[in-house]
Amino acid sequence: MDDDPILTTTEVARLLGVATSTVQVWMENGLIESWKTPGGHRRTRQSHLLAAWLEVSAPAKKRQGRRAPPLDPEFLLDEYARLPMREDDAQRLVAVASLNLIGTPPEERFDRIVRIASRITRSPIALIAFLTAERQWFKAQVGLRVQQIPRAWSFCAYTIAESSPFVIENAVLDARFRNNPLVLADPHIRFYAGVSVCDANGITVGTLCVMDREPRKLRVSELQALRDLGEMVGREIFSSVAGQR
Repeated sequence: MDDDPILTTTEVARLLGVATSTVQVWMENGLIESWKTPGGHRRTRQSHLLAAWLEVSAPAKKRQGRRAPPLDPEFLLDEYARLPMREDDAQRLVAVASLNLIGTPPEERFDRIVRIASRITRSPIALIAFLTAERQWFKAQVGLRVQQIPRAWSFCAYTIAESSPFVIENAVLDARFRNNPLVLADPHIRFYAGVSVCDANGITVGTLCVMDREPRKLRVSELQALRDLGEMVGREIFSSVAGQR
């Protein structure tokens, strides 16, 4: 098996959660290293993708000097099929879209919550995330340098499928995550704990999660605090929607 597979523009678009036309533009402009086949079709290597993803998803002032971590050759192409999926995911996606929060600027009320979550759980990374069909987008974050990742890489995809908090004490020992690019390379995630965030109708629209680069556990009090903060995120979302009416 080729340890650095050749990908079509359609495959790249699915992995990065963007339109095929966007991938074509990125390739033409050199953002993703590529070449043309004799038939005129663009192709690239899987090893080029994460560098491009970090470049386009990071804040502009932080885009320089990035080094691309390695990608596992078998991980991405099949990962969407492995993700757990809620039976009501179509309804959930409509609810996420109706919030009109995807792509909005940072807000102190959400930033404050992730800072508290990070401090209470002693975790270097904390996020408020919303999951669309193809990507996970961060409304607020501490300790992570990008604003979105492909849903295929998402730990939170498992959280929104659970009715209780989702905890991974050591991702390296978990078959679902040990080949994840976020585990194999920067930020080298080992520990994850997430709780679902619901809208006013009780529909799960996102998550509040904390992560660490070392395997560990949460105390009962820390996990309860994460639940409480997740409910606070839900209330802030409700106030956002109410303010739009």
